[in-house]
Amino acid sequence: MNQLANSTSPYLLQHANNPVNWYPWGAEALQKAKAENKLILVSIGYSACHWCHVMEHESFEDESVAAVMNEYFVCIKVDREERPDVDQIYMSAVQLMSGRGGWPLNCICLPDQRPIYGGTYFRKNDWTSLLFNLADFYKQKPQEAEEYAVRLTEGIQQYESIGFIAEQSSYTKNDLAVIVDSWKKYFDRVEGGMGNAPKFPMPNNWQFLMRYAHLMKDAEMEQLVKLTLRKMAFGGIYDHVGGGFARYAVDGVWHVPHFEKMLYDNAQLLSLYAEAHTWNTDALYKKIVNEIIAFSTRELFSPEGGFYSALDADSEGVEGKFYVFTKAEIEQLLGGDAELFCIYYHITDAGNWEEENTNVLFRKEDDQQLAEKLGMATEELQSKIETSRQKVFEARSKRVRPGLDNKILASWNGLMLKGLCDAYRAFNNPAFIELALKNADFIINNLINKQGRLIRTYKRDNSLTFREGQGESFDRAIAFLDDYANIIDGLIVLYEVTFDEQWLQQAIKLTDEAITHYYDEVNGVFFYTADDDEQLIARKSEIMDGVTPASNSVMARNLKKLGLLFDKEQYLEISAQLLRNVFPHLTKYGSAYSNWAMLLLDEVFGVYEIAITGADYETFRIAIEKTYIPNKIMLGGKKGSLPLLQNRFGTNTQLFVCKDKTCGLPVNNITDALKQIN
Repeated sequence: MNQLANSTSPYLLQHANNPVNWYPWGAEALQKAKAENKLILVSIGYSACHWCHVMEHESFEDESVAAVMNEYFVCIKVDREERPDVDQIYMSAVQLMSGRGGWPLNCICLPDQRPIYGGTYFRKNDWTSLLFNLADFYKQKPQEAEEYAVRLTEGIQQYESIGFIAEQSSYTKNDLAVIVDSWKKYFDRVEGGMGNAPKFPMPNNWQFLMRYAHLMKDAEMEQLVKLTLRKMAFGGIYDHVGGGFARYAVDGVWHVPHFEKMLYDNAQLLSLYAEAHTWNTDALYKKIVNEIIAFSTRELFSPEGGFYSALDADSEGVEGKFYVFTKAEIEQLLGGDAELFCIYYHITDAGNWEEENTNVLFRKEDDQQLAEKLGMATEELQSKIETSRQKVFEARSKRVRPGLDNKILASWNGLMLKGLCDAYRAFNNPAFIELALKNADFIINNLINKQGRLIRTYKRDNSLTFREGQGESFDRAIAFLDDYANIIDGLIVLYEVTFDEQWLQQAIKLTDEAITHYYDEVNGVFFYTADDDEQLIARKSEIMDGVTPASNSVMARNLKKLGLLFDKEQYLEISAQLLRNVFPHLTKYGSAYSNWAMLLLDEVFGVYEIAITGADYETFRIAIEKTYIPNKIMLGGKKGSLPLLQNRFGTNTQLFVCKDKTCGLPVNNITDALKQIN
């Protein structure tokens, strides 16, 4: 076994038996490269990544390839989910060199970590040839390698950087319209989503566009959001047997998924479909919410109360094998009910994807449409399909399961905490808030050390060390800005649905830690890494929203909410500064700034602070949540210390609607409160 044998990362452990002399990222490997004047080979991936597995099998398990790697390089394996700071730097390098990125990510670096070449997946022969050429290049032309490293490192340091803008901007509805108008050319108006193939869910994009459609009264955008939500839920990207979404579809019609299931996708899609149900009541949205939660608690929920990271794309070494069926298998399972099930999910003898005779389940028609076509009642159709689905689920459960990545990440648990709270907000299901509270307790008790700092990664194997705070692994454990941003976001929403101020107090503590260790006052932006973290070749800031919102955009929105709730001018000023700096970029490509655009929506339309005080506050809170008000903050209870709640507690339940530091007269019914908003 190589140097990865003692790792906690499931991804690194997958490579522990490779003949490659892998090291984890750390001082031992980096010092070895300098001492031996060897190039560093940094290979980055994650446990659920299909093409990472392919490259491992083709190259890293091959003795002859490993011999070349070991002879000429110090080889370092990185789990991008544990060390996104390292991934961020070398992904920037590869994108600068090739214009594209992805995983596996492979970078060749000088002994001081500066990259000189990189790419993603390489076939075995190409990989070996490349390694020989680069080793020879460094030996024969070290000065050229140095010059290239200098230029590339400068590019990395400037990549995704923004300037400081001192002048206060004035934002208008037209600014929002310009962003969306320039974005519209990228939309797929037939299949929903953006572009052709591959298709990613991009939940934050559609959450912004949903809010935009509502507040700007844009009927065209409303239809596009509804189309996308329906197409994703009907497509093969959604697991119709067990619930939950795969990471993306490899085609342009949401049909064939890249089968790995990630916590961060499902957490955000949980929020999206829950909010969509309040916006536009639809039984499909409710079904998706219930099934995502059922999948997540069944497959990803740990005994301690945290959520695991991912399920692999592969089982038994084959991508998607756990999820696909032949028609013959369905017929054997369901007998006379198979025909209807096959019609419903488009299962054929020939199969509907690349593996012969196998089918990815997907839908095309609403239940009512299909029932009419088949001459049966909608309820009868739904009942028969559900009975058959349960049989298929039970049969599938006996298969060899995809691998589980059982590390628990702070950032992604923050997203899931928020998703559960959003689901509770929409449906008032006590099971949802119970799950959210368990998750919040886990976060507070296991992911915050005695210095009040967050820890990014928790793994059950190390639970004793983490719980008791023993040793350096707990006290000095690394965390990044997205860990702070997403946990704070989740805690704010948890307060809004419970009115328990302990969650806000914890959010404030973490916010102050983030400002102390991550905020750059000179440039008005948060760094991704802390001031006392390991210093890499660049200290980057995460600005652009991607499959998850950028940590800076989440912090900007957090600071806006907390600034209003606590009347903290410092928070509001930092939030405003962040938006000023990013604002000039918003019209360039809306998809990459959608969370920033949600902050802009709040600036343009204002934020309603709805305070509910008195004995019957919970009944009123539930009633208010039935009306779609995306630009609101909820607060209240029977008691509270927030500035807006002072002197507002009495024997009768009252609602106060405030905006721009001005409150309307107190009212004692929902109708009058909504009049102040509308």
